[in-house]
Amino acid sequence: MQKNSDAAFIPLRGIRYPRAEMLRRSREYYQFMDKRRTVREFADKPVSREIIENIVMAASSAPSGAHKQPWTFCVVSDPELKKAIRIAAEKEEYENYHGRMSEEWLEDLKPFGTDWEKPFLEIAPWLIVVFKKAYDLDQGQKRKNYYVNESVGLASGFLLSAIHHAGLVALTHTPSPMNFLQDLLKRPENERPFLLIPVGYPAEDATVPNLQRKKLEDVVVYYDPAEEDSAND
Repeated sequence: MQKNSDAAFIPLRGIRYPRAEMLRRSREYYQFMDKRRTVREFADKPVSREIIENIVMAASSAPSGAHKQPWTFCVVSDPELKKAIRIAAEKEEYENYHGRMSEEWLEDLKPFGTDWEKPFLEIAPWLIVVFKKAYDLDQGQKRKNYYVNESVGLASGFLLSAIHHAGLVALTHTPSPMNFLQDLLKRPENERPFLLIPVGYPAEDATVPNLQRKKLEDVVVYYDPAEEDSAND
């Protein structure tokens, strides 16, 4: 690869494991992540700010287009602000469940037992609102960001993984439209809400739907000459 002489590069200090260790770690990580569940019933037990900060910084380590890092994580614990967010979200969700959503959509949601009421927005100790930056503002001048949705989607995935790794639970909440979050949190014109994620401990009596994830053969297609040769033996 031809490197731009204007760019600064440093040696890669990568992590290397023996093959057997790689196999073990990959298997254990899959098994760990497979235990992650979306939760709608939270305990009001507090979570330290330092834990949340570490989670956010793990999310912010995600790759992004041209390393623009086009995200802002708004972290809310103020009870009054959480209440205002709940009221605004429930207003939109009521409209969704009573006319905006198609019958097919409502039918697909039945296994989850959801409705327009969102008490978790007040009960969970923290709300992390992920904003995407359509562009940067540099002394009043617009500077383009690249692959914004893809970049913020990656960061959000890192965020959910870090939450699970810390022993907490989360919900990816997407009230639509979400413009009220920009207004309530007083975010600048270049930011748009992407996800609203309650974070905390599960309630003692929390339950989750009895669902199964897709199997390997349902999610992967191999283009591997070695596999094709083996199949022809």
